[in-house]
Amino acid sequence: MSNIGIIGLGHCLPKRVLTNHDLEKLVDTSDEWITTRTGIKERRIAGKDEKNSDLAIGAAKEALKNAQLTADKIDLIIVTTISPDSNFPSVACLVQKAIGAKHAAAFDLSAACSGFLYGITTAKQFIQTGVYKNALIIASEKITNLIDWNDRATCVLFGDGAGACVLGKVKGKSGIVADYLHAQGEFGHLMSVVSDGRDPLDKHNKLIRLPYVVMYGQELFKIAVNSMARAVEIAAKKAGLKVSDIDCVVPHQANDRIISAVAKKLKVPKEKIFVNIHKYGNMSAASIAVALYEAEKEGRIKKGDVVAMVAFGAGLVSAANIIRW
Repeated sequence: MSNIGIIGLGHCLPKRVLTNHDLEKLVDTSDEWITTRTGIKERRIAGKDEKNSDLAIGAAKEALKNAQLTADKIDLIIVTTISPDSNFPSVACLVQKAIGAKHAAAFDLSAACSGFLYGITTAKQFIQTGVYKNALIIASEKITNLIDWNDRATCVLFGDGAGACVLGKVKGKSGIVADYLHAQGEFGHLMSVVSDGRDPLDKHNKLIRLPYVVMYGQELFKIAVNSMARAVEIAAKKAGLKVSDIDCVVPHQANDRIISAVAKKLKVPKEKIFVNIHKYGNMSAASIAVALYEAEKEGRIKKGDVVAMVAFGAGLVSAANIIRW
């Protein structure tokens, strides 16, 4: 089988920056409290005129440009998101229309913060088996629509954004060399989106409260660290590599303490870990996609490097990909 690899990356971020000092005016918190506990200094917030699909389209267009492909060459579009514009049509179909990918199949995939890696692994199978030739995977979130802005424990954590990649056949030894997907549904209650609900027979049919994120951070911490470390170890073993062979780890950007604990558990020096959480907070599925884009742009990933992407998210789901760049 031919190797399947990333042939183009893109990203798109909202214009508005919300700093920790801005949040001090909204809830009982401080820049010092947020920074020491999460590593976050600021995040991007999409306005009313910036939809999830707008971010996805922007990231898609840049990824196509960098892949030097036109949209009519794309056979498959997967958008990984937990915050779509609406239940339907899918964000993927909105992207398809906007970029003119008339020949592509399109669907959304929901795997929370692990979505980008779930999407890459899913698309890889279609290409590897000859069903499709080129795939566009987009991780796009407007997760701040799901935040209770009165809850200081969660509102400081999240931001909006999108990242994308084009997958296709690559020459030589480069490409995705191992994948690992896992789920632990028994822990799903530790992070979920809830609402006060509505009576379907109520003629006024009004939501009492908009859906919002609820999470149990302390309980999630240990599971997140163990799941991410295990995912990297399993994926590296599948690739016939040692963890020490990895040149750069691009983890989900949920919390700098989690990232540091994963590095320690894997015995990987922190300088091998790419971190940009201080600029964007937790963008759910988009976090790794944007981090991968920036890691390459900044020269942290070079041709021939072994790169590990690893994520953990609500569900609970975890994933890892090993790529030879």
